[in-house]
Amino acid sequence: MNVSTNDGPSEQALKVLYTDLDGTLLGPGGSLFAAARGLSTGEAATALLGLRHAGVELVIMSGRTRRGLHEVARVLGASAYVAELGGLLVVGAEEPIEDTGAFTGPGSLPDALARSGVAALLLERFRGRLEPVAPWTEVSVMFQGFIDVEEAEAVLAEAGFGWLGVRDNGRLRRLLPSLDVPEVRAYHLLPRGVSKASAVLRHRELRDVPREATAAIGDSLADLEVAEVVGRFFLVANGLGAIADAPMPGNAVVTNLPHGDGFAEAVRSLLGR
Repeated sequence: MNVSTNDGPSEQALKVLYTDLDGTLLGPGGSLFAAARGLSTGEAATALLGLRHAGVELVIMSGRTRRGLHEVARVLGASAYVAELGGLLVVGAEEPIEDTGAFTGPGSLPDALARSGVAALLLERFRGRLEPVAPWTEVSVMFQGFIDVEEAEAVLAEAGFGWLGVRDNGRLRRLLPSLDVPEVRAYHLLPRGVSKASAVLRHRELRDVPREATAAIGDSLADLEVAEVVGRFFLVANGLGAIADAPMPGNAVVTNLPHGDGFAEAVRSLLGR
């Protein structure tokens, strides 16, 4: 289902746009100006300017850490950002809001994850197929490799960690000589109930913004879940492979173009241009 350029804004004027970063707003290699097939584009930058002129808040949602998003959000003019796939919400200069989901204690979530040995459990079970990344994470454990998520969650449940889930955050463009895998994907170990969607809902509640005044753009299953809590959702064309056979929500459409060009296509539709 493709975006129609005749789609205008909803009856409720758009106030907040939530967007994924890598693979959506940013093109191959993580550049705002990179397009498919090695080409260059300025469409995403123009779309960001259009949002600013229209008075629409930009909120970034990503699997990156808070440290990795702080400067990116500032440069792009984002009023808030979601880090670690929903584990942290940062609004302006305020202290980060942590989402602990199904974790009930005792102690803090980071301490519990560090003490539990759960990361070592998964690394041992999937030796040669999984390795850790970003040791400075705050509320999750990040991995890269290629595993079966259902199998990983069965391992967790059997070991008494049923309150944790493994989230697939999409394919990475690099291969790792240290792993014997056909492709490399990013994974997050998070408490159940924590997601980009839960963080977006929290932000909406804090800002007192109705669902009809919001939209989101993304390229993965983790992004597609956000459709449940926003007025409109756009999947950029390069995300079709990531969602596989997942059903498209009624408020979701697929752009004709990938990456930043698809982001710009969605913004034009939202602003009625």
